Amino acid sequence: MSPRVESSGGNEKQNRKCSASTKSHSSTRQSPVGEKKMSAMQEISPHVRNMKQLQYAVLAKRASRIKEELRQGVRKPFKELIEVCWGDPHRGGVKPLTFVQQVLAGCVYPQLVDSDKLPVDVRQRAELLLKGCAGGSVGSYTATRGIPEIVHRISEFITSRDGGAPSHPENIYISPGSQWSLMNVLNVLVDGEASPRTGVLTPRPCYLSSNLSMVGLGAVTVPYDLCEERGWELRVEELHGALESAKGVCRPVALYVINPGNPTGHVQSRESMQEVIRFVSEKRLFLLADEVYQDCVYGEQSEFLSYKRVLMEMGPPLSDTVELASFHSASKGFMGECGLRGGYVELVNLDPAVMKCIYKLFSTDSCAPVLGQFALDLLAKPPQPGDPSYPLYREETQHIRSMLVRNVKRVFEVVNGLPGLCCQPVEGGAFAFPRLHLPPEAIQRAEEMGMQPDVFYCTRLLEEAGVFVSPGCEYEPKKGTYHFRFCIMVPEEVMEELLRRLSSFHTQFMKDFS
Repeated sequence: MSPRVESSGGNEKQNRKCSASTKSHSSTRQSPVGEKKMSAMQEISPHVRNMKQLQYAVLAKRASRIKEELRQGVRKPFKELIEVCWGDPHRGGVKPLTFVQQVLAGCVYPQLVDSDKLPVDVRQRAELLLKGCAGGSVGSYTATRGIPEIVHRISEFITSRDGGAPSHPENIYISPGSQWSLMNVLNVLVDGEASPRTGVLTPRPCYLSSNLSMVGLGAVTVPYDLCEERGWELRVEELHGALESAKGVCRPVALYVINPGNPTGHVQSRESMQEVIRFVSEKRLFLLADEVYQDCVYGEQSEFLSYKRVLMEMGPPLSDTVELASFHSASKGFMGECGLRGGYVELVNLDPAVMKCIYKLFSTDSCAPVLGQFALDLLAKPPQPGDPSYPLYREETQHIRSMLVRNVKRVFEVVNGLPGLCCQPVEGGAFAFPRLHLPPEAIQRAEEMGMQPDVFYCTRLLEEAGVFVSPGCEYEPKKGTYHFRFCIMVPEEVMEELLRRLSSFHTQFMKDFS
């Protein structure tokens, strides 16, 4: 009997029970609307049902209650919550870039463009962007790929970033965030009804939204371990091992990489990327490159190189045959405009028939939010030397970069000075991902409470120190290891207070369970 039939039978029993009850209690009669809701529940995709429950959601509810209790004057060991579970710089207290906010303001309220309240280059940029909108309004639909002029400027940005390797506007799609683009590409790659099922090689640990998206579409995620002891390095032998483990389970069609890493903060070297490219070519896999933190690289020996650039510089036949999707976003990096929902994907070496399918998928969304498209344009072409807005723009971006460098240094110093905690150097991205070496008593207590050990730790950290971080189990790290993730894109005074609270809490926690 199929699971759906079993589910249906259980509901019939429940319906008969309800029916009998209505003979004496007419007020409890199941309404037609209620019956429709029950029917809809039965029709939920089994792939969606397979998506795991997020432990983070439980912590988020408790964090909301704690904030409300603080507002009501409930006495706690802290006066306010420090929320660093998100990759949201503005939420964390980082000031938005003035140039970006001014241009967007002029676009939303064009009367500002006709006044002298904004710098001249801001007004010119707002006028230019509005000319690309039907009716000169941000409230109008745009072309499926995005406003053509913006798509063209993104292609110029990619060409410049990649040392002159050409980028073609017809291969670029703007979407409501990079994850949206990833979902559309996966929709083409993944056959949820196939037997064997479609597989995607994913890093372990991995950004949780990506894994959830794949599972929701019916894919099997095939993890390959990043080497924590070597700074979360991606080793090609792990890719071979993952592919071997998939035999008899699924048919892998793609490899997903995150560079700079989330949650790890690792930045890949050119040699590592070349090995990955040779691997996907040999195994005939589609390469999915999540590169949304490409602007945030601060390791002394680290440099961001896009997979597109490395592939093109390797030359034929690889540069002509390896299929690649590269993702970027205005939500991450120094811009940090998460709420505007603007991302893009560049597609390389795809068959024209596949490109038609992708166009159809993006067409179903009408278009990405216009303000998100504008944010991408400002990312692709920021103020240049000589522009009135350039001095302030440079000052603000340099301040954020310096802040991140100092935060990374402090996190490494403090965390690695605490017993039972260690953190690999953070070379890029927006997060630190320390490892917890928990005492056996703490692990036992967590099991008694029905919690993952790192969830137990993060819950105590939230309750006792007012610091909201994400438990490492959400990112599916190597079995038997415990971690937590927190955002480092916060003002330095916030980071210092966070580290002070973490140090005090962790010291007491280890005493309690030693």
